[in-house]
Amino acid sequence: MANPKFDRPVPVRIDDPRDVQSARDAYDILTHWQGIPDLDHTGAIAVCRKAFKGQRSGKEARLAFQRFALNNGILVEDGTATAISSRRSRLR
Repeated sequence: MANPKFDRPVPVRIDDPRDVQSARDAYDILTHWQGIPDLDHTGAIAVCRKAFKGQRSGKEARLAFQRFALNNGILVEDGTATAISSRRSRLR
């Protein structure tokens, strides 16, 4: 089973900020989502599954996940998730 990498990470914040870097990372978030499932959620899961089978590209999986993240308020500006996470690690 393939795990297409994203051309650039999708920075999200759920509990803590993190950069989603692959279809597997996105799928894990999507399948553990505690919010209300909607069409973006369902569609992103389907695209990620197809990416595992080589039927969709990493770019398509990234776009579907990014749309989901934006519409559910967890998308953060590029670089923000990494910067916050790095800052917290240094403070601990």
